[in-house]
Amino acid sequence: MLPGSSGSPNNPMGRVIAVANQKGGVGKTTTAINLAASFAAAEVNTLLVDCDPQSNATSGLGFAKDPDRVNSYHMLMGAASAEEALQTTELEQLWLIPSHKNLIGANLELVDMEGREFRMRQALAPLRDRFHFIVLDCPPALDLLTLNALVAADSVLIPMQGEYFALEGISELLDTIERIRAALNPELAIEGVVLTMFDDRTNLAQQVKTELKNFFGDKLCTTTIPRNIRLAEAPSHGKAALVYDPRSKGAESYIRLAKEMIERQAGYGQQPSPEAPTTEDAVGHGGDQAAAIEEIPGAEKMDKTA
Repeated sequence: MLPGSSGSPNNPMGRVIAVANQKGGVGKTTTAINLAASFAAAEVNTLLVDCDPQSNATSGLGFAKDPDRVNSYHMLMGAASAEEALQTTELEQLWLIPSHKNLIGANLELVDMEGREFRMRQALAPLRDRFHFIVLDCPPALDLLTLNALVAADSVLIPMQGEYFALEGISELLDTIERIRAALNPELAIEGVVLTMFDDRTNLAQQVKTELKNFFGDKLCTTTIPRNIRLAEAPSHGKAALVYDPRSKGAESYIRLAKEMIERQAGYGQQPSPEAPTTEDAVGHGGDQAAAIEEIPGAEKMDKTA
């Protein structure tokens, strides 16, 4: 059953968040899946849109490859509506628009189309008031697919590793965001920067965190995502971490990240936000898994010499 109407694009209900970074291997898809699942655990309607031809967010939620299934390629090319592409998932309040490898062709097919940068925004518009959060999993490239996602989004969440090369790549993404603001989506904001695969025992990770804090200020998320075996295993079982193992450090971390983002929205003085998720919510969605984990409360030029 489809979710009902709730809110508008101008408040936290219907907020579109693109998870983007042109550098590969920084945890974009892991973040998109588990953040969306954690929002759903807060008992709010959440949509995850797989915008990556690799389809890892699709398989990570247990969907096998199926060329006949309506997917984000059909949605972008106008062959099907976003509503027709919706798939239910194991989590009661999480929906998915899956991807397929054919989506790689959209980069070429969109080139000559009128309004090519706005295709995803237009396709998702009818669904915005049906979901509290719409999370877009972007490909690891600054191509037309990522451009479409950033034009459709209200904000960008940037996952980053705590290493030197992550600092090197961030400037290119920020330049792209500024260009999109200037020409295509003036309201596009930075939702936050989240450190992934983070090892707080290393000096380098701490130095990178300090530099990011100096540059992004409050936009650097307080929550960091650690390296975690259960988090890495979950996609091979087609499950979000909070379903696969709600006791794991990885599941805990993404629940805290969702809580932090929900509280930020509430702090903007807009409509009351949904109740932040706890691991108890995750256990409720995860069937026979049981155990409550205590809920954890939640500039100048960047120096790249760390």
